[in-house]
Amino acid sequence: MSPLFRSGALRAAILVSLSTPVLAGEALTLDAVQVSAGRVERPVGETLASVTVLTREDIEASQAPDLADLLARQAGVDLARTGGPGSATTVFLRGGNAPHTLVMVDGVRVSSTGQGVFDFAHLPVEQIERIEIVRGPRAAIWGSDAIAGVIHIFTRDPSASSLRLLGGSYGRLGASAATGLGDQDRGLGVSAGWQRLRGFSATNAGSWAFDPDDDGYRNRNLSLRGRTALGNQRLAFQALATDADVEFDQGTTRARNSSGGLTLGGALGARWTHQLSLGHAREDLDTVSGYSNSFRSRRTSLDWINTLAVGSAGSLNLGLGWQDEEGVSANVFDGQTFARNRSSRAAFAGYGGRFGAHLLDLSLRHDHSNQFGGATTANAAWGWAPSEALLLRLGWGEGFRAPNFNELYYPDTGYGYAGNPGLRPERSETWEAGLAWTPAAGHRVDLSLYHTRVRDLVAFAAPGTNNAININRAHMDGAELEYRFDGRAWRWGGNLAWLDSEDEATGLALLRRARHKAHVDLGYRFAGGLELAIDGDYVSSRRDVGGNPAAYALAHLRLAWPLGEGWRLEARIENLGDRDYTVVQGFNTPGRSGVLSVVWNGKH
Repeated sequence: MSPLFRSGALRAAILVSLSTPVLAGEALTLDAVQVSAGRVERPVGETLASVTVLTREDIEASQAPDLADLLARQAGVDLARTGGPGSATTVFLRGGNAPHTLVMVDGVRVSSTGQGVFDFAHLPVEQIERIEIVRGPRAAIWGSDAIAGVIHIFTRDPSASSLRLLGGSYGRLGASAATGLGDQDRGLGVSAGWQRLRGFSATNAGSWAFDPDDDGYRNRNLSLRGRTALGNQRLAFQALATDADVEFDQGTTRARNSSGGLTLGGALGARWTHQLSLGHAREDLDTVSGYSNSFRSRRTSLDWINTLAVGSAGSLNLGLGWQDEEGVSANVFDGQTFARNRSSRAAFAGYGGRFGAHLLDLSLRHDHSNQFGGATTANAAWGWAPSEALLLRLGWGEGFRAPNFNELYYPDTGYGYAGNPGLRPERSETWEAGLAWTPAAGHRVDLSLYHTRVRDLVAFAAPGTNNAININRAHMDGAELEYRFDGRAWRWGGNLAWLDSEDEATGLALLRRARHKAHVDLGYRFAGGLELAIDGDYVSSRRDVGGNPAAYALAHLRLAWPLGEGWRLEARIENLGDRDYTVVQGFNTPGRSGVLSVVWNGKH
């Protein structure tokens, strides 16, 4: 497993835009518009950051079997999964540690207060309407954790009914359905799903815990969403819950995750809009094995953001935020090992806009925690658009990560490792340059170059004790190139990523991060609506504990066949060449496998 990391301070935001804020609980429906880079609506083409937006249409077209697979295809994203579907899954963005990525669901921070990470294994793609990936530091907008970037997931909008039935290899069976009612001013919807896999052995002979039995997985999930108009204000709520049972070679884990929020927003004047958001997230992990243990994570937040139009071309964002976190850990031998909580508050301000061919974003934020004290971060970005087809950008930003509860409070249980309540936040600084180019209709090219340095990294390396200590430094230098073409019949594209990540104390590359990574896809839609596509992925060799997994390349085939009246048949073959490959040393990966789905989508 990767080292235990983070669980951080606050969640609130700001930054710039020429438009009004979006309700955090509502999935965006405007094409090429994102909200996560600055907590306000802004066209992707005018965003001074590297941003990928995956719409519901993109998600369905990909036929990705799970969220981890979908994210792994994106530029700058590395994946570590310890076995098959349902196994512990972490994501590394731009070479940062897993806790260096802020993960939100409908505007609510969802990472565990214990390890400081979000397990992407348990959120089904059928519950997702939209995903926004923002690369680069966003701490001056969102606070703690956003050193490498932000992954913001918006849950499904069930305003139209839908149904999916699926079956596949390794005993995979599943069903999901959604329905809703309402009009432009008010609505209510529900989505529910279930999935089961017999699975395969999570480990192989290269793992100390090897057991050749199949390790299965079961998942139940439910989401609710509603909205209503209150005069010129809009009140919205959303809630998501997943309940999963994960088998591994030494036992089972039950993972229950839930998050939800209530948002009130609208105009307070001719040039003044606001957004008031209350959010809550919780995680309950219960593991039964030779070392049975449990962990409880709770987080409640309250944010108020105000956007004021300034002059004819700019906007000013002002906001306040508060957050309370709790964590409780216990195991079968020691009983309760810690029960802790901390609170933090923040104030932030941002200014920006477009002035002729020039774009400007500035933001400043201060977080204060009753555990680690204060942290001030800033961001600045400038862009130049000499034509509608080209945008050049240059940016600088700071980040920080508050230590998670395991790093702070986990006691030494006889293995010589323990937390340290005196830990400081990790700090980072990033420089970035990039361009977005639309050479012709349907074509888009994006290029990003970045340099990040992180200091005061937490490591369990205190002299004589191996307790947690702020000691390490690391740097991540990289480049990302993306290309996309969308035509009437043909669709193709891909991305290339190069990464130089190094632990400056040892000179070694950071664990489980590939130096080179690529994804390509090619699809064609026939006159009758039949769609056929092939995907390819390449990942270079990575450093890992116990060995360095070899580079690998995989190909996948997918088909979508419309049957009429909203019905569609989907088929996907993974690992078409039945290649043996390793993602994490000592853990198995699936061979050639397939999924067959029958899908029905009603009309809005």
